[in-house]
Amino acid sequence: MTNSHSKHASVLLNEAVTALAIQPDGLYVDATFGRGGHSRKILDQLDASGRLLGLDRDPQAISVGQVLAAEDPRFSIAHCAFSELEQVVFGRLWQQRVNGILLDIGVSSPQLDQPERGFSFLHDGPLDMRMDTSQGISAAQWLAEAEESEIASVIKELGEERFGKRIARAICEQRLEQPLTTTRQLAELVDKASPVKDKFKHPATRTFQAIRIFINDELGELTQVLAQALDVLAVGGRLVVISFHSLEDRIVKRYFRDQAKGDDLPAHFPVRAAELNPRLKIIGKAIRAEEAELADNPRARSAVMRVAEKLA
Repeated sequence: MTNSHSKHASVLLNEAVTALAIQPDGLYVDATFGRGGHSRKILDQLDASGRLLGLDRDPQAISVGQVLAAEDPRFSIAHCAFSELEQVVFGRLWQQRVNGILLDIGVSSPQLDQPERGFSFLHDGPLDMRMDTSQGISAAQWLAEAEESEIASVIKELGEERFGKRIARAICEQRLEQPLTTTRQLAELVDKASPVKDKFKHPATRTFQAIRIFINDELGELTQVLAQALDVLAVGGRLVVISFHSLEDRIVKRYFRDQAKGDDLPAHFPVRAAELNPRLKIIGKAIRAEEAELADNPRARSAVMRVAEKLA
């Protein structure tokens, strides 16, 4: 296990910080601190009066953030889910003063690489999957108690796994004999329950992803933080979101589109676009990692970055 930020390559690092259009004396929020790669890059561009607030619900990330906060008075860290963005920012009296918010959604490389976190089928470890290990139920607890129909729905919808029902049935049959407590047990069970294999992807990929998203309510968290962002940002402030899953990107894309469109009036209603009160302006097109970054960090392949600016 390591807390070293050097072990974690922040995806779209330069692109994300450039998209924030950093003002040296501005106020910024890195709502997914992780191991601090993006935060350190932002701090490099702030002067002595600039401030950066980091948020994370992973206790290990908080430990790294506390070290950075002790080294740099411009930085502070809060242990919370990013759905608590508004509460934390308002507590600092930063409401409608923040110049940029960065969201790097999903699981981090250190979380995937540490067997004891239970995120990955590549390493055997306890079947946990909680981003905040200080609260909530683990994946093992949920799989031991949930109805077969609920497990099937989660795997099918959040993992986009066509064999969700078969896998859920196998899980429920297995737990009658012995509870699933390790990642290896679950990975082997999913492998056996999957009648068709993808030669480019482990059979358990989608199931692990689905359970992780469910256990951490990742889509709900994303929906909540997006709804809060506009009340936190100053006019002209940037919202930069990096997602790694099609369901996440769909939520971000739809939110940006709706806020950029403004009031939902009937088609052909006689009103000018500016009078629809759009709250966001979409900046450029979706950005993906370039080949050079993919060569160094294959996990960046699914990353999609979208950028918007607050209008009012």
